[in-house]
Amino acid sequence: MRHRNHGRKLGRTSAHRRALFRNQLTALFAHERITTTLEKAKELRPIAERMVTLARTGSLPARRKVLTMVFDKDVVHRLFEDIAPRFSERPGGYTRILRLGRRRGDGAELAIIEFVDYELKVKDEGPEKQGKKSLKDRAKSMFGGGGDKGQAAPEPVAAGEAVEEAAEAEVPAEAEAKPKKRTRTKKAEPPAEAATAEDAAAEAKPKRRTRKKKEETEKDAE
Repeated sequence: MRHRNHGRKLGRTSAHRRALFRNQLTALFAHERITTTLEKAKELRPIAERMVTLARTGSLPARRKVLTMVFDKDVVHRLFEDIAPRFSERPGGYTRILRLGRRRGDGAELAIIEFVDYELKVKDEGPEKQGKKSLKDRAKSMFGGGGDKGQAAPEPVAAGEAVEEAAEAEVPAEAEAKPKKRTRTKKAEPPAEAATAEDAAAEAKPKRRTRKKKEETEKDAE
């Protein structure tokens, strides 16, 4: 039985769990909205609302008590000077939890915890970002799809003129691209006098006698 044993352990020791809530409180007071798991958001909500109730008093003991959980003095100053005065007439319920569904990795249920008066600020895109094409539009233009609707369509060109312009544009490109063929130099033929000298030397050399003919000559000599 879990008598006098309230709260979720979250798979952590008491010191680890306390450090987790300190970090989450700091992020919540700094950004006024964080994304976490549903169980952590449910455990963080009463702690955060207790801190806001302390900050509403604006006293020095309350500031010191908040500093035991939130170590960043700039965040504590923001809590006392900006966040707490917005809820001066509200008796409680300063935060809300919005469910986001299951996480793909481990299936944990995600949630957003934020202050009830939080307004999502949409960044104004400048003219440079608005003029940029999206990836889908760029892919369409590359593969022959429809371009931007705001652009004017190109003027039609006659078929004969298009062929002539294409031929004029292609000829110099091909001529520049093809390298010139190098002609091989013919080997110089040896002079006629050298050839005749070689033939005469070949004729002057005595012919080698084969072994059979040598044996026959020795028999005849006997």
